[in-house]
Amino acid sequence: MTRIAFTVITLALAFPDAAVAAPPGTNPLAYSGPAWSPYLVGAFIGLLSMATLYFSDKPLGASTAYARLAGMFGNLFNRRRTESLKYFQENKPVVDWEVMVVFGAVLGAFLAAWHGSELTAEWLPAMWVARFGEDSLALRIGVALLGGVFMAFGARLAGGCTSGHGISGTMQLAVGSWISVICFFIGGIAVAMLMFRLS
Repeated sequence: MTRIAFTVITLALAFPDAAVAAPPGTNPLAYSGPAWSPYLVGAFIGLLSMATLYFSDKPLGASTAYARLAGMFGNLFNRRRTESLKYFQENKPVVDWEVMVVFGAVLGAFLAAWHGSELTAEWLPAMWVARFGEDSLALRIGVALLGGVFMAFGARLAGGCTSGHGISGTMQLAVGSWISVICFFIGGIAVAMLMFRLS
C-alpha cells in the first residue's frame, strides 16, 4: 500500500498538469482533445482477458478484490474475528493481482480522462443538476455510496461483477454470465429511467 501511495504522489509531482481539470461547465462530450477509440480499448480488454486466463488460469474480475479489501479492513479492527470467517480462511485478505486490477482501473480512468481533456472538476454533472438541483451534493454522494453497496452485494451474490461476468464470462460463452449481463442492462436502464424520469 505504501508503494502505491508513493507512486501516486510521485506521478502527481512529476505531472502537475494532470491534476488540473477543465473549467467547470465544460461539456465532456465536446472536447477537442484526442479520444480513446472504444474499439481499440475493447480489443485491449479482450487481449488482457485472454492473457489473464492464460497466465493465471483465472478469469478477469474485480469483485473479489473488494472482498479482500474488506478483509484487510476487518483485520485492522478485529483480526481474530476476520480470520475465523470461512471465506477469509479460503481467500486470504492480501493485495493480489485482482486488487491491483481495481487500482489500475482507477488510474487508467484518470489517465484516459486527462489525456482526452475530459476532466471537468465537477461533482455534479449537468443532467444531475437539472433533475436534483445545484445543492444536491450530499444526495449524490449518498446515492453513489448506496449504489456501490448494492453493486458489491449483487456481485458477490451473483459470483461475479461486470468484469467477471460481462467480460470474462461472456467471452467464454457462459450462459449465467450472459443472463447476468442482460440483468445489468435492465437494472441500469430501469434505475436511470426512475431517477431521471426518462421516457
